[in-house]
Amino acid sequence: MCVNCGTPPKAGDKFCYNCKAESTPNATICMKCGVSLKGENPIQGEGKDWLTTLLLCFFLGFLGIHRFYTGHTGIGVVQLLTLGGCGIWTLIDFIIIIVGNFKDAKGNLLVKR
Repeated sequence: MCVNCGTPPKAGDKFCYNCKAESTPNATICMKCGVSLKGENPIQGEGKDWLTTLLLCFFLGFLGIHRFYTGHTGIGVVQLLTLGGCGIWTLIDFIIIIVGNFKDAKGNLLVKR
């Protein structure tokens, strides 16, 4: 068993990479969580654009526009009302975007095109 995810060794395509549920071999979609099981990196093409998010954060981050763009409307409203947490929240978001760990509201990483 894998210590991180609990998947049996040499499971191949019998388990979903996302939710670790058992799936039929050669399945295209996980029946439990609905993610695509085919392709190099199924999540790769589903996120918002990395450069757009980075530029929105840099120029309009104090208004939380990058949060609205990525679907985080609740946090976007709070950033809008607090001017990006007086700039601190905007700076943290900017660093997270540059590092590549920022996710959209669906949980997908930003796509570098």
